[in-house]
Amino acid sequence: MSEGQKNDGNTALLLIDIQKGFDEEAHWGKRNNPGAEANAARLLALFRELELPVFHIQHLSTEENSPLRPEKAGAQIKELVAPRGSEPVITKNVNSAFIGTDLEQRLQALGISELVLAGLTTDHCVSTSTRMAGNLGFKAFLAEDACATFDRLAPDGRRWTAEDIHSSALASLNGEFAEVISSDEIISRLRSSATLQKS
Repeated sequence: MSEGQKNDGNTALLLIDIQKGFDEEAHWGKRNNPGAEANAARLLALFRELELPVFHIQHLSTEENSPLRPEKAGAQIKELVAPRGSEPVITKNVNSAFIGTDLEQRLQALGISELVLAGLTTDHCVSTSTRMAGNLGFKAFLAEDACATFDRLAPDGRRWTAEDIHSSALASLNGEFAEVISSDEIISRLRSSATLQKS
């Protein structure tokens, strides 16, 4: 998905933990970027249109009070980005989509070298998966406006806003583990590479 280059079908989309349980503000607190899911859905629609691989990542929590426990409705992937047909769902119970799963092997089997990542939450599962993607040798593109997170308390009791946490996480990832860009830019690059592919 590098600018001005053919894609050759080597780019996959990872939609990370876009699950109903994250709507429970009483559990998680205030969040940022209410449009994250809609932007993720735009990316998903384009990957389907271009017939590029899509992987849905689903967190099945082992924590007693988590809304993402497998027996709870909150574990379900939101309808806006729900899997279709043979699109695989990779389940996990840690932050990384690569730990305890066969995701890396599936990507290698498809000849995937580039990943577009989006989902929840920016500083936890998205960040961990993006860091591992970069360390494993994938060229990662993180859709900054298709991610979101929640307010957090620091060890000293100070409250950090979701937007500050989000921005800090993206700044830490950009250039070191991934290229952090907008959904619009990802869509533009993919459409351009698809055009080159046809020429």
